[in-house]
Amino acid sequence: MLNKIDKEIHFVQSALNLRAKRQEILAANIANSDTPNYKARDIDFSAALKRAIGASGSLGGSFAMNRTQARHLESTSFAGGMGSDFKYRSTVQPSLDGNTVDMDVERAHFTENSLHYQFLIDRATSAFSTMKQAVGGDR
Repeated sequence: MLNKIDKEIHFVQSALNLRAKRQEILAANIANSDTPNYKARDIDFSAALKRAIGASGSLGGSFAMNRTQARHLESTSFAGGMGSDFKYRSTVQPSLDGNTVDMDVERAHFTENSLHYQFLIDRATSAFSTMKQAVGGDR
């Protein structure tokens, strides 16, 4: 029973970390909507999550940044460097200055990601509530 709850909490933690990182990327896209030659970026969330929980479905998989040059720094700040899941967003109509940020698309993705993040928070709250009830904390 505890193993199942532990796996659930680790899954939610991994997904929350990815959602938070994606929110940062989307916010950066929005903040740079007027920056010349800025290319809108995003991550492939499902591929990144699969990598985070491991191919076998068990937790403990890790992210690693792809180092294509010897001078690239090792990734240590985020437990989930996006690696090959980090993508540049294609655009329908780039601006004349080379910027590929479409504010409507970015706002839609930002809102969607926020909703998924809130769902994961609710799921974590539910898991902790279940554990509290299991140990008799709601008497």
